[in-house]
Amino acid sequence: MLPVKRHIAVITPPTVGHINPLQVLGRELVALGHRVTIVHVGDMARFVTDPAVGFAAVEAGEPGALDAYLSLLGRPTGARGLTRMIRATAGMTATLLDGAPAALARIGAEAVIADTAEPAGAVIAEHMRLPLVATVTGLPLLREENVPPPFLGWRYRADPIGRNRNNGGYSVADILMRPITRVLDERRRAWGLGQEAPPLRWVAQCPRGFDYPRSALPAAFAYGGPWRAAAEADTPIGLPLDGRPLVFCSLGTLQGSRRALFQTMAAACAAVGARAVIGHGGGLSAAEEAALPGEPLVRAFWPQQAVLRHCAAAILHGGFNTVLDALAAGVPIVALPIAFEQPGTAARIAYVGAGRVLSPRGLTASVLALALRGVMTEPSYRAAARRIGDEMAASGGAGRAAAQVSAALA
Repeated sequence: MLPVKRHIAVITPPTVGHINPLQVLGRELVALGHRVTIVHVGDMARFVTDPAVGFAAVEAGEPGALDAYLSLLGRPTGARGLTRMIRATAGMTATLLDGAPAALARIGAEAVIADTAEPAGAVIAEHMRLPLVATVTGLPLLREENVPPPFLGWRYRADPIGRNRNNGGYSVADILMRPITRVLDERRRAWGLGQEAPPLRWVAQCPRGFDYPRSALPAAFAYGGPWRAAAEADTPIGLPLDGRPLVFCSLGTLQGSRRALFQTMAAACAAVGARAVIGHGGGLSAAEEAALPGEPLVRAFWPQQAVLRHCAAAILHGGFNTVLDALAAGVPIVALPIAFEQPGTAARIAYVGAGRVLSPRGLTASVLALALRGVMTEPSYRAAARRIGDEMAASGGAGRAAAQVSAALA
């Protein structure tokens, strides 16, 4: 029997950390004969850069609201900043609930891929009675009492004390997330939806070996590896090598304006005789680039897969995609988690033995240099990173995930 080819609508948070891997997955689905269209507010069209993947704008939301939202995500500091971010995220979810059903009807969508970080997708698919596949581009968000909430940097502890701690963390999370759950609950009532239906399939970028032990995953859940275009790792970069080891330093696209933290990174690299390769995502001015100590190599964006092949270590904020790229290259990490799921990702780096974790608050160059020297000189860190990298290399990446999605939809 020939597989069923469908027009698949993708609903995702409007950040490149989710959009970029989903575009790679989308291209693989197109290669299997499907049609793929990302659906979101019109301003997000600039992030959809793969010509194989379409884009459809929802007729809801205010012009410029996306830039204001992304700016807010870049500075979620303190309790007030966190609550503002959650309220803004609830507003973005409401915008999708308002406008996406009409957009899906307009393009003739026959199935939905919903990233689990944007809960509107699953509700919309249920409302429109479309088959649903869930994608997990970051840490798995499925709750288990032995697994800490992903926004907390707690270590795995499968005993009564750990479970009690985790349950308390989930209770606090439920309170904080009320603006979002309220939007979802109100829409489910308005649409007459009953008990939430599970997706046909969950496909994840996360390799099994990088997650905490789990005992309650759905049978349809599939771990995997990074969704990357094969050519990305082979991008020519022309690094000026001078004998000093290289250390890749990144705070992602949302946190890249933290000049003081980049200064600390560059100084720590110089203190251990290394050279920082800094990607700031456009967050630093030319003058701020020039003021960084230790002769770092600085750009807004580097082809990080290609750069990491030449690096002895990485200093990262714990963004999931960059962490996966470092582990794929067998590069040990010093993690400086700032927000979102970064503490949970950083805790897993320490759990698998692939690096160390420090708080970025009040961090000094000498403390960071001590941790950096440790991950560069102790072989166990690189060995652990290579172990995860080998698992990801054997995972099949986006091609295998696309085949699983296609099979589920058939």
